[in-house]
Amino acid sequence: MKKSREDDPNAAPEAASPRGTTESLAVDPDPDPDSCPRGDLSSIGSDSEINGFVNGDQKIDKYGFVGGAQYTGDLQHEVPPEVLRQRESKWLDMLNNWDKWMAKKHKKVKLRCQKGIPPSLRGRAWQYLSGSKVKMEQNHGKFDEMDQSPGDPTWLDVIERDLHRQFPFHEMFIARGGHGQQDLYRVLKAYTIYRPEEGYCQAQAPIAAVLLMHMPAEQAFWCLVQICEKYLPGYYSAGLEAIQLDGEIFFALLRKVSPVAHKHLKKYKIDPILYMTEWFMCAFSRTLPWVSVLRIWDMFFCEGVKVIFRVGLILLKYTLGSSEKLKKCQGQYETMEKLRSIDPRYMQDGFLVREIIELPITEREVEKEHLIQLRKWKDTHGDLKYQPPPRLHGAKAINEAEPHSHKALVQMPSIVIHSPPVSPDSGSNSKKKKDKKNSKEQKKEKKKQEKKVGKVESMANGSAPDETNRILKDEQNVTQPIDIAEELKQSSLKKDSQLPSELSLSSEETEQDTYL
Repeated sequence: MKKSREDDPNAAPEAASPRGTTESLAVDPDPDPDSCPRGDLSSIGSDSEINGFVNGDQKIDKYGFVGGAQYTGDLQHEVPPEVLRQRESKWLDMLNNWDKWMAKKHKKVKLRCQKGIPPSLRGRAWQYLSGSKVKMEQNHGKFDEMDQSPGDPTWLDVIERDLHRQFPFHEMFIARGGHGQQDLYRVLKAYTIYRPEEGYCQAQAPIAAVLLMHMPAEQAFWCLVQICEKYLPGYYSAGLEAIQLDGEIFFALLRKVSPVAHKHLKKYKIDPILYMTEWFMCAFSRTLPWVSVLRIWDMFFCEGVKVIFRVGLILLKYTLGSSEKLKKCQGQYETMEKLRSIDPRYMQDGFLVREIIELPITEREVEKEHLIQLRKWKDTHGDLKYQPPPRLHGAKAINEAEPHSHKALVQMPSIVIHSPPVSPDSGSNSKKKKDKKNSKEQKKEKKKQEKKVGKVESMANGSAPDETNRILKDEQNVTQPIDIAEELKQSSLKKDSQLPSELSLSSEETEQDTYL
């Protein structure tokens, strides 16, 4: 597979609106509505509306597709709302206590990934499973720095030509120069700056596009980094040696899973690189129905590359795994055509997930075969020109290999609204108003207390017993209980100058009790 290509049979026709230049993909902080080819930006909806793709008769499916091979329409079986709410509650508990679950209950996490991550939490779960959330927190501000960098013009030109080919029937990527293509451009450009020795590979674009459907650009970038460095290391480097090596591993494992299919492909000299390159490098995102893609990605992020191997082996087993099925595949061309049009029954999510779980291909077998094929590669091709980092098989291996603080997993809002700055003058004015208000309240309270004490004094000089009891009862509610006779005696002997301090203390206690 070449690093880039000009023509793509699956590419959508180019739209007549905004020309896909580097300038058109740059985000204008203050766009002019009159000069903008899409009109008033404040009144538009999705990119599909901008491009005129959506009309009264066109219905968008629940995943955002308006057509194409991934369009599900109303055929998809819906999970009952009560079941979905229950799953969301369980996933929220896991994500909020992620370290504990990964350390002690990883099997339960794996089981829940196999059942499918709730759509509302899928993006966040992928970040936690892949370790990209931790990676982003450890590199705070790095993406913004790369986003502002001009980048290598050579890579930027290639990236730009590939943008309109990525899920052209998804509402996020329909519009030429729309927000989806802008974010995709930013993510892919940032990767060429982050890993200049690798640059850009065309197969990275659909991977990044799927991520952008579930998370903002910065999170998608770090998730792409984890896929390229931990899950599929070396896949997108120059020469594509890693994918060729995995092709040999895949073909060796096929001998164990389906000897009939292995013998047929070997007979007609159909190398694995001819049919499995797009499967593996795009993680089946351009091959399977969309529901199946999401279910497989849930498991892929949890269990690692063995899931991709299993899916490929299952497709070959059920497409070429019997003599009856091979009757119409008497030659290389017929076989390749068969692999390009796999029976939809074998690509449905229910069937695939069940077969993936039951297929006994472990990471240990993958690594064992990797060492065997690596020795053979060295004998025939010499040493690898690009030495990728070791592959980590899933979330548990990544979590153990990259220790982190709990703070790195604290969920922060993606949208932050800052309060307008307060000027020094307005701050001092508000403080003066507050002090003035407090002063008025204190004076008012003081007058009340003086009035009460006056009544107590008159009571000591012969007031009615009922009035005496009422006033004393009110006074007991304000201060601590004391002897009534002693209080009357002390009240008559105290001077007026001593009253304010005592009454102010009583007033403060009253305010405090009321507040509490």
